[in-house]
Amino acid sequence: MAEFIKIYPDNPNPKEIEKVVATLKRGGLVIYPTDTVYGLGCDMANVKALERLAKLKGVKLKKANFSFICEDLSNLSDYVKQIDNATFKILKRALPGAYTFILPGSKSLPNPFKKRKTVGIRVPDNSIIQAILNTLGNPIVSTSIRDDDDILEYTTDPELIKEKWDNSVDLVIDGGYGSNEASTVIDLSVVPPEIVREGKGSLEIF
Repeated sequence: MAEFIKIYPDNPNPKEIEKVVATLKRGGLVIYPTDTVYGLGCDMANVKALERLAKLKGVKLKKANFSFICEDLSNLSDYVKQIDNATFKILKRALPGAYTFILPGSKSLPNPFKKRKTVGIRVPDNSIIQAILNTLGNPIVSTSIRDDDDILEYTTDPELIKEKWDNSVDLVIDGGYGSNEASTVIDLSVVPPEIVREGKGSLEIF
């Protein structure tokens, strides 16, 4: 059974944040809130956890379209090739926010992703995941929590999420109701930029 922790976004409790980080560091899978839908992620530095995440999603790790959830843009150069000023201005305008940006991947990507030409980067505007990333010290690799229901694409209630994923993950954070609208996905690895999916993030950033 997954641990279920209530964390308040107004003032995330450092002890609870430490619990989440300890779970991530030992290879656990965690469901957490963002500024869009709830996400499912693991520590980028833990290969066994990455393999578990891929298995849970029914994909091969090397081919998985996972996003890197970052605290800010400061360590972007660790995962992304050098980007031009125009691209950086778009990122600065939009982040933190409800966007996933596809960018050209660098050679210093973690081993399982070494051969990837592109990488999805997220910097959510959510104090809980920001606090987790700050304490962990590196990004988490993540995917959205999708629903099997034909009408509801994303579950917004943390208790229902816990019920469904109880035997698959190690910890579920109750950070309040989530959104049922996913992030806007924009491919900045091509010119002109391509809108892959229109979601919660406004297109007025261009």
